[in-house]
Amino acid sequence: MALKITVIGTGYLGATHAAAMAELGFEVLGLDVVPEKIETLSAGRVPMYEPGLEDLLAKHVAGIEGSSGRLRFTTSWEEVGAFGDVHFVCVNTPQKHGEYACDMSYVDAAFASLAGVVRAGALVVGKSTVPVGSAERLAALLPEGVDLAWNPEFLREGFAVQDTLRPDRIVVGVRGSGERAEKTLREVYAGPVGEGTPFVVTDFPTAELVKTAANSFLATKISFINAMAEVCEAAGGDVAKLAEAIGHDDRIGAKFLRAGIGFGGGCLPKDIRAFMARAGELGADQALTFLREIDSINMRRRGQMVEMAREALGGTTFLGRRVAVLGATFKPDSDDVRDSPALNVAGQIHLQGGQVTVYDPKGMENARRVFPTLGYASSALEAVRGADVVLHLTEWREFRELDPAELAGVAAARVLLDGRNALDGERWRAAGWTYRAMGRPTA
Repeated sequence: MALKITVIGTGYLGATHAAAMAELGFEVLGLDVVPEKIETLSAGRVPMYEPGLEDLLAKHVAGIEGSSGRLRFTTSWEEVGAFGDVHFVCVNTPQKHGEYACDMSYVDAAFASLAGVVRAGALVVGKSTVPVGSAERLAALLPEGVDLAWNPEFLREGFAVQDTLRPDRIVVGVRGSGERAEKTLREVYAGPVGEGTPFVVTDFPTAELVKTAANSFLATKISFINAMAEVCEAAGGDVAKLAEAIGHDDRIGAKFLRAGIGFGGGCLPKDIRAFMARAGELGADQALTFLREIDSINMRRRGQMVEMAREALGGTTFLGRRVAVLGATFKPDSDDVRDSPALNVAGQIHLQGGQVTVYDPKGMENARRVFPTLGYASSALEAVRGADVVLHLTEWREFRELDPAELAGVAAARVLLDGRNALDGERWRAAGWTYRAMGRPTA
């Protein structure tokens, strides 16, 4: 008999996982405690922008014409308990207010509610990013006869559907031999494993560490090249050529070596901070002190972009000057503005008296909620109209395809600062722009 799957929490991770499980052929029931979310998802819509996700939902949500009907949503814990053979817990673990540590309240609440309804013989699978040691504690909340496994998520915003259906690895943490849990999850992931995805079985602590270790490594690589950009600024070097040269070394590789205003979003910053906090609780804080400098380098990049803009305007004040900002989301192919470097830079300039106008292909509504006092334009052309300086801060394809000559015709001054080192500088210069990229003072 085919496994029936539930997904607890239908935010970014949960909605994607639920749709992907239906795509893999399972009957799926998603739960959330927010009725509005359930109404939206039950209509085949998603409350965030993620390429391909809405189409996948429409393909499987029950009640939509032509769908498989394999995916439903509910607010009832009792229904979830009666339905599921495998329960995936996908709730949020944000950073605590005023602390580096991870807020486990949503995970704890989900496990407490699930424990009261789960059937004997079912498998609970944690996917949320949690501090190491959490799984062992949470396993004690579940009734006897219910197994727990930890199966960390590795989704990249903008590629979440692809990363769920065709992951680059599947990690499963189990207690003891965990034969039953491993067998069940091999059945769940039979499709990707059959196509060659590695299936790595570990203990609980190792599985919990994989996500934070991976994010810490990526953050380190990004901040390393941004530190090199600072040195290039001081020495007159070109960080893009430097990255190209060291990227040819197989031990280093070229990925994540584009200097710019740094990383943001809802995962990388909070994950490395929670990792530091947990290491301190375990008495291993010295092992991760380097992450404090990684975080510091990253945050410093935002201020450096503000200073570059100030210098471009004569080096004195932003008062009365018009600044166009291209990009509000923390990365392209997303509408996520959480801890967005682009929006942070725009906000800093605005608070220092600049007249800032922002345009982003997908993030305008979320940006307005965070910074309602900024100006917003309906297009890149309208954002640039009358601007004394233009800042490119999120590397959307739309911005790479802009016509520099068309924008030159509406800007008050043809000055472009590339905070992502993603535009063709020669193309912009040929249209009469002064083009300046971070870490490339002489390029």
